[in-house]
Amino acid sequence: MGSSVRKGKAVLPAEQAARPCSPRRMQPHRAATEAYHHAAQNANNGQAITASCKNKDTDLQFKIQAYIDKNTVMIFSNTACSLSAKVKELFKSMSVPYFSLELDQTEDGQKLQDALYELTMETSVPIVFVQQKQIGDYDKTLKAHKEGKIQKLLETKGHDHIQDSYDYDLIVIGGGSGGLAASKEAAKYGKKVMVLDYVTPTPQGTRWGLGGTCVNVGCIPKKLMHQAALLGQAVQDSRKFGWQFEEKVKHSWETMTEAVQNYIGSLNWGYRVSLREKKVTYENAYGEFVGPHTIKATNNKGKEKFYTAEKFLIATGERPRYLGVPGDKEYCISSDDLFSLPYCPGKTLVVGASYVALECAGFLAGLGLDVTVMVRSILLRGFDQEMANKIGEHMEEHGIKFIKQFVPTKIEQIEEGTPGKLKVIAQSTDGREITEGEYNTVLLAVGRDACTRTIGLDKVGVKINERSGKIPVSDEEQTNVPYIYAIGDVLEGKLELTPVAIQAGRLLARRLYAGATLKCDYVNVPTTVFTPLEYGACGFSEETALEKFGEENIEVYHSYFWPLEWTIPSRDNNKCYAKIICNIQDNERVIGFHVLGPNAGEVTQGFSAAIKCGLTKVQLDNTIGIHPVCAEVFTTLSVTKRSGGNILQSGC
Repeated sequence: MGSSVRKGKAVLPAEQAARPCSPRRMQPHRAATEAYHHAAQNANNGQAITASCKNKDTDLQFKIQAYIDKNTVMIFSNTACSLSAKVKELFKSMSVPYFSLELDQTEDGQKLQDALYELTMETSVPIVFVQQKQIGDYDKTLKAHKEGKIQKLLETKGHDHIQDSYDYDLIVIGGGSGGLAASKEAAKYGKKVMVLDYVTPTPQGTRWGLGGTCVNVGCIPKKLMHQAALLGQAVQDSRKFGWQFEEKVKHSWETMTEAVQNYIGSLNWGYRVSLREKKVTYENAYGEFVGPHTIKATNNKGKEKFYTAEKFLIATGERPRYLGVPGDKEYCISSDDLFSLPYCPGKTLVVGASYVALECAGFLAGLGLDVTVMVRSILLRGFDQEMANKIGEHMEEHGIKFIKQFVPTKIEQIEEGTPGKLKVIAQSTDGREITEGEYNTVLLAVGRDACTRTIGLDKVGVKINERSGKIPVSDEEQTNVPYIYAIGDVLEGKLELTPVAIQAGRLLARRLYAGATLKCDYVNVPTTVFTPLEYGACGFSEETALEKFGEENIEVYHSYFWPLEWTIPSRDNNKCYAKIICNIQDNERVIGFHVLGPNAGEVTQGFSAAIKCGLTKVQLDNTIGIHPVCAEVFTTLSVTKRSGGNILQSGC
């Protein structure tokens, strides 16, 4: 038998009496927790519960009846009871969603237990209802399952009841790449899906359309402006290839931003059309949990609507962090503002050493602007530090100034304008020095914060990392509240990359609604930093590999290379660099891939597939290269770091 429900009666057998299973021994606290597991079908049979049951605690019985009426499978449970856990596992194994009310964690749990006995005459939990029919305790539920009664009950009413119980099968909070991918994938399987997306304006008032950070203020405009800078370099190189032109070449910021924003606008419209075609409901509203399975949507006019859903997906992403010093929000911009800035930023101070900071500094300098980067500690934290330092050296050689180990303490406005003029006061990290400088624009790129603290997660019990705001999830992107999932940049310990969020969202929808089992693989994910000298990476950094496997078990092969296209202009010889990290104990399997050079993303994407398949150094050596291309260098790597051999190149 399970845990006791009936008041004042001994209902546990002697061998179970010592177990911490009885709800009566538990002190009730906080609101009820709920459980919901993935599903495709439903089931059950038993005695009907009617509203005619008489009880002095009528209100409590109505409350219980409401739970029963609302849910296809309702389990009155106890977190400490092993039989309650077993009955949940039974429904989970059947791929049937259930709702469980944990009586030992409910504020009025004791009174509910008494009312349950009066209503059901069941003396122990779990107490199971299917399609509003009382099945009973664990033994009765197991018996009904073996006899096929549960499945018959579910098949009788089909899936309609689940869909009628809530407004939607799935509500996605966040209309970025991951959220959109998940919503459209779920809709493909006939699910009723809603997407809530709302952009809180930046301190400078910038806002944007549907599509999230990547499309509007991230990857897309960044790569386009990076391309604009590369074209400027190509114009310079072209003279060496015989191109002749007399007029002075200059860049128009306004023309570039207009073209970029027009393209982004077409993407925003395309996403809305795509959602409509997939029959996904879209609302431009801020989503906030207000209770179990319930969310409040507030539009930009303050109008509130409330919706319920069987499941929720948090895909709210991150927003840029500010310094918390005088003048930062008043006078500084972030990457959220830069790509639609209506005027050329002029002399710019970039604060930060993240990939966002270095990418923006790189293309701004490539457009001919005076750029300084203020760095608190190291470049590209989390990336291979040898590669990061080579990027920094290259940027300095091309005119970008670095102020190292300083942080701003105050930003003051000297002149208004577009751009105006700002004074930045900064202090060294050891506190011994103060420096001042004047700039037209200060761009903050000091990190990003997860958008999780103001969406009501505390109201439904979703746990977050209090320091970072990130959400811990299982390997199936499930939070501690079983009906709430999360993907993308809000996840704790996962890569903050658009393609990762897209993959995780699609696979999650397939597991929830198509019976799939494949999970998102967060290992060996390729990425690229679009600095002037592009950096592609996949797998372990050298530091991490040495720490994990030990120096004696790691072999690093490396070489400089000189792109053929750069030989005629005679620039940047022995600046491009290739490196692979191999695990000696695993047949020299390639566990780290790093490249600095043109089109690094294209190069890395191809090799990452081979790395996923277990690429070894021998296989790489046996691969015939394409001549003359940059990626060819990886088929001829022969010098190890351990050997100290010369890796400088004199030609292609």
